[in-house]
Amino acid sequence: MNILDELVKGFLAQKHVAVVGVSDRRETGCNLAYERFKQAGYRVSPVNPRLDRFNGEPCFGSLRDIPEKPDAVFILAKPAVTEQIVQECIQLGIKHVWMHCMMGVRPGLMASASSVSAAAVQACHENGIVVIPGSCPNQYLYPDGAHKLMRGLWGLLGFLKLTEK
Repeated sequence: MNILDELVKGFLAQKHVAVVGVSDRRETGCNLAYERFKQAGYRVSPVNPRLDRFNGEPCFGSLRDIPEKPDAVFILAKPAVTEQIVQECIQLGIKHVWMHCMMGVRPGLMASASSVSAAAVQACHENGIVVIPGSCPNQYLYPDGAHKLMRGLWGLLGFLKLTEK
């Protein structure tokens, strides 16, 4: 098992996932991740400071606003937002973070399609947070054809290889 698969397995072993970056303005990969986590039986808390509700559920302005601390956090937002969210994770003692990147774990290939921040990854490492710096849960939870294709192609091209945990 490669390192990424090991990290994904650990993340997916959690029960309550906060999904940061859901949107009511357009359909996004974050919205899809929210739905896939729910479909897989997770307790899911949507986070967007602009929304009071998302898909009929309460939506929270920050991780601190969620009544019960999540076990894990998935982030699909700008890297600067990722840095803020990781600081909240540190303060709350959340130990699992997944930062989305369309290009596997190679965010430099398409920086505009990545939530990964090098500073946030470092902060995770320094504070005992298990971090997945890239890839997408939609490639693992009930993947559609496009996500299966991406996972296969990125795997062949080496975009899903991590050199460290």
